[in-house]
Amino acid sequence: MKTIIFDIGGVLVDWNPEYVYLKEFNGNRKKMKWFFNNICTSEWNEQQDRGKLMIEATNERIKLFPEYKKLIKMFYGRWEEMLKDEISGTVDILHMLKNKGFKLIALTNWSAETFPVAVKKFAFLKLFDGIVVSGEIKMLKPFKEIYEYTLIKYDLNSSECVFIDDRLSNIEGAINCGIKGILFKSPDQLLVDLKKIGIDL
Repeated sequence: MKTIIFDIGGVLVDWNPEYVYLKEFNGNRKKMKWFFNNICTSEWNEQQDRGKLMIEATNERIKLFPEYKKLIKMFYGRWEEMLKDEISGTVDILHMLKNKGFKLIALTNWSAETFPVAVKKFAFLKLFDGIVVSGEIKMLKPFKEIYEYTLIKYDLNSSECVFIDDRLSNIEGAINCGIKGILFKSPDQLLVDLKKIGIDL
């Protein structure tokens, strides 16, 4: 293995809309989950990860659900509050891999409009030899085209790459392109899983 490809959100960075919305729903998780399942859904958010403008997406959703206007506007209006700290254990592993001479690539489903916020906030992103942001190229994991784009852009051999992500569907997408996959659960488990494929840190 020569190249380690990392997802960012949920693996290296703690991002969660609950940090904003749980307070708005007065701690009522049932009501908050209903809102995420029906109004500001993950499918809706992924449209922006694919390149749709946040203002356009917000206005469209408000037209559909005008009674939730305030809560809908919060999703991107208070987006930075959802972006918490780096996941330090994984960032430590990233440093170790860098010191061992591995090529490091980031592959993330992330809006092109909000990704500059992460670049300013997280110094560890400078460790990567390349970063593929879905919103910039209008492609999404787990679809084949984004993995193939990454391999071609950085001249990678799929059989020499490992992809780390916290979503099983994204791992399966990588495996379908000949890339070895590790489902991220925790930094400690990641060390174990890397060792299983011959990367002992």
